[in-house]
Amino acid sequence: MTFEYAPALESRSIVEIKSKYGHFIDGKFVPGKKYFPTLNPATEEVLSQISLGTTSDVDKAVAAAQKAYTKTWSKMSGKERGKYLYRIARILQERAREFAVLETLDNGKPIRETRDIDIPLVAAHFFYHAGWADKLDYAGLGHSPQPYGVAGQIIPWNFPLLMLAWKVAPALATGNTVVLKPAETTSLTALLFAEVCQQAELPNGVVNIVTGDGSTGATIVNHPGIHKIAFTGSTEVGKKIARAIASTDKKATLELGGKGANIVFDDAPIDETVEGIVNGIFFNQGHVCCAGSRLILQESVADEVIEKLKVRMTKIRVGDPLDKNTDLGAINSKEQLLKIGELSAVGDAEGAERWSPACSLSEKGYWFAPTIFTGVTQAHRIAQEEIFGPVLSVLTFRTPQEAIEKANNTPFGLSAGIWSEKGSRIFWASQQLKAGVIWANTFNKFDPASPFGGYKESGWGREGGRHGLAAYLKTGKESGAK
Repeated sequence: MTFEYAPALESRSIVEIKSKYGHFIDGKFVPGKKYFPTLNPATEEVLSQISLGTTSDVDKAVAAAQKAYTKTWSKMSGKERGKYLYRIARILQERAREFAVLETLDNGKPIRETRDIDIPLVAAHFFYHAGWADKLDYAGLGHSPQPYGVAGQIIPWNFPLLMLAWKVAPALATGNTVVLKPAETTSLTALLFAEVCQQAELPNGVVNIVTGDGSTGATIVNHPGIHKIAFTGSTEVGKKIARAIASTDKKATLELGGKGANIVFDDAPIDETVEGIVNGIFFNQGHVCCAGSRLILQESVADEVIEKLKVRMTKIRVGDPLDKNTDLGAINSKEQLLKIGELSAVGDAEGAERWSPACSLSEKGYWFAPTIFTGVTQAHRIAQEEIFGPVLSVLTFRTPQEAIEKANNTPFGLSAGIWSEKGSRIFWASQQLKAGVIWANTFNKFDPASPFGGYKESGWGREGGRHGLAAYLKTGKESGAK
């Protein structure tokens, strides 16, 4: 006997969405000259109109940030800066339900993820970095490390508010001021965060938010008043940023694409591993740079893992992101849906075997069923290129060394997972893998105290933890310290 879940919809009434949003500059909202719509990807409903940032808007934001840095923020003690971050963290907790609903509406991810994962982590990042604000001399970065000044920050659409927290919290804790551009499809929670800055009475100009598209981001990157760039997004755009700042003295952290390997050895606990595989690739519709999008199975257990994985995938509930029963929400945009579809079609053409569970997809909105490809080889494009969707490529191996070689045979190096009951095997494999973040018998677990970042085409630098603080501070001779 099977049981159907009755709808358990979260109410939209807690969120008030304005019909039009300006930029947040020098502590207040200012109107833009041009606007573009932001949609609910689950329904294609227009939620609001967002300002398209111009060179003039960026100039004003940078000027406000520089003024706040020079006159206020850089002169404030770390203890006082920390008080503002604590205040922001507490307000985020108080308004957590409001932020969760808005993030789900604007992004398409399930409410249970925004409610239970995204927003709690956002608050945790501000709490964590608030604690560092008056302890920078003890971070192992030398005596009296100094902030760079104005930081330009550009964030993606897959974790809109969480990526904001990853960047704004350490920048403020270390004494920098910020000009931030959210992704054009998911600006609403950043603009709600601007209200939190007002509510926390953060000094004007410390945080400035300019919305817009790629041209707005390029203006921020190239602005002479910006001293530090923090970017999360595609490797293609990351390379453009690296080229743009190569002849300048700007510092940068770039968190880029990935093609994470999830390696399953023959002694892995199969049932727990299947849950980890599902979390690794279908969490947030696969819109995760560190997703375990390549499953590398030891041949002796491959059939069993695939069989159990298919059974588990039939239990994934695809549907209304505001329904608390939903496991897999909407793809963030029409453009991303087309990309996922195109690369999946390539997998078909290359001879890989596609499988998806039967599921009903709405005709309105942007949807893609959870999908796995078996019979994949290293030569397949779906094993090399980032699909950034709920699509898993399955490869097999015979020896542990072969598993490592297949895992490392990619231009990326952001994440990896190891499934085994042997601690010695886990330590051996983790030392061989060329990835910045390696999980053992779990996947997609994050903590503000743990540094995150990649190697090769997955980026430069680290975010989070003590290592993330270093990205926002001049140290040694660079700081002028004696």
